Amino acid sequence: MAKYERRLRGDFNQVLALLHDGILSGSSTASFEDGSDYHCGSVRCVVRVYERYSVMGGNRVSLHLMLAGDGEELFLSAITAGGSQAMFFKINTWGEEAFLERVREIVEKL
Repeated sequence: MAKYERRLRGDFNQVLALLHDGILSGSSTASFEDGSDYHCGSVRCVVRVYERYSVMGGNRVSLHLMLAGDGEELFLSAITAGGSQAMFFKINTWGEEAFLERVREIVEKL
């Protein structure tokens, strides 16, 4: 499991769209699995789950994205899972790191 978290400023809908489109365009095997949206007053929170095939790992990895915002104050948490081929401990986490790197690249361009 790998994790990336970041506070940022911007338009919630625009940041969410850039992340969604960027994740899906980052790999031909990337897919949007499901999501959830929540509003409470001025606070908004969305959860998105993506999956893709990792050629190097020979398996599928998932990316769980949470974006919370109050106005232009945003917080992003991205966590990857899967990809390991060991039974009792994690080895071969290249796919997780590569999936998370895509999110990092998108955020750094904001």
